[in-house]
Amino acid sequence: MKNFLNICILKTTSVKDAMKLIDSQSSQIALIVDENNKLLGTLTDGDIRRGFLKDEKFDCSVNNLMNKDFKYINEGTNPKKGLEIMKKEQISQIPVINNKGIVVDLLLLSEFLDKDKFDNTVVIMAGGQGMRLRPLTENCPKPMLEVNGKPMLEIILEKCIESGFSKFIFSVNYKKQQIIDYFGDGSTKDISIMYLHEDMPLGTAGSLSLIKENIDKPIIVMNGDILTNFDVSQALNFHIKNNAVATITVRDYEIKVPFGVINTDDINLISFTEKPVFSFLINAGLYVLEPKVLRYLNKGEYIDMPVLLEKVKKDDKKIIVCPIFENWMDIGRFSTLNEARSLWK
Repeated sequence: MKNFLNICILKTTSVKDAMKLIDSQSSQIALIVDENNKLLGTLTDGDIRRGFLKDEKFDCSVNNLMNKDFKYINEGTNPKKGLEIMKKEQISQIPVINNKGIVVDLLLLSEFLDKDKFDNTVVIMAGGQGMRLRPLTENCPKPMLEVNGKPMLEIILEKCIESGFSKFIFSVNYKKQQIIDYFGDGSTKDISIMYLHEDMPLGTAGSLSLIKENIDKPIIVMNGDILTNFDVSQALNFHIKNNAVATITVRDYEIKVPFGVINTDDINLISFTEKPVFSFLINAGLYVLEPKVLRYLNKGEYIDMPVLLEKVKKDDKKIIVCPIFENWMDIGRFSTLNEARSLWK
């Protein structure tokens, strides 16, 4: 890899700065080194997501999250050996080090293979009425509202195509003909688009019961009003690597109390907390589901995704969460729509 030194950082670097570096580089990895470029560890977005779920903070150093048990090959080794290790370990990068442990190169799986293509189906929920965005949605389905000259749904679709997906199902209801007329069967974009027709609203998961195709691979399900730079394939890979039945993407959401909070025991003062910040994980509106999850649905029955996943969870099935750190916006109100129109590129 050319310019691999651009992704070398010291162990005192903050996770926040490392995330910016990883997001800006095609290699999608940071190499943690000492002052002599001796390799101490590696850091990928997966390492950061796992650390985040263990309550690590963005301002901590990468030393807290880096993988110290990294795979590598020695200088002079045939690169094909690196390819074998990457395939076996299901990793996308492998450092090359010399006999002193100093980084001399980085091999990328993408350099050996064509860009990943996925045969998985992406279902986009595009049937909502967008009541909070009236009057804009009186004559236009919410996913077709434009952001910088392009319908939101098209932005979502193109991002998925860029990530390597080509099989899509749109779940449509409200003013659905506008969506169908605009996208057709997807052939103009060299993809396949099919449609689930909701005769009545079926919630955020109910329309999945209308799928007729025999699906044998994990399904990606996403809301049609979510704009994000998150690579959908990362959620799929995270899901597969953790052997989950269902994966929910989540986003950190903070609530800042603008006052000093008083903690009491009955009428007795315990302590003061000045302007505390409470942090929660919120649903980011993107899921990966094993096909067996569809068995929990009754055809044509209204059900929201949280209810469906609770049914699955009761059977002790493995459901995990995948944090999203990238730009993410839920376009459900005028404020977020206007923000997207001013910021989204």
